[in-house]
Amino acid sequence: MDRQGLIDQVKEEYASIASAESQRHFHQTTTEITPEAYYEKLLQAVVIEIEAGTFDRCQSGMEIVNRVAADKAVLRDWNPLNK
Repeated sequence: MDRQGLIDQVKEEYASIASAESQRHFHQTTTEITPEAYYEKLLQAVVIEIEAGTFDRCQSGMEIVNRVAADKAVLRDWNPLNK
């Protein structure tokens, strides 16, 4: 799949996750950042990595989301609290 296709799929996945009912606990445990802001920052970091070729071996956006969920170290400059 091309990089733009992966970016589009990842955007859909993170939008779905951010709005999911199961994310209500996120806001209750973290007062510094909302789920929407967290996933927007995560999406930005993932898009940078997709554009850099980090996920070229991935076949879908879901695969990328799962890899990132398992290990944020794949994102070079990941810090959700950076502005």
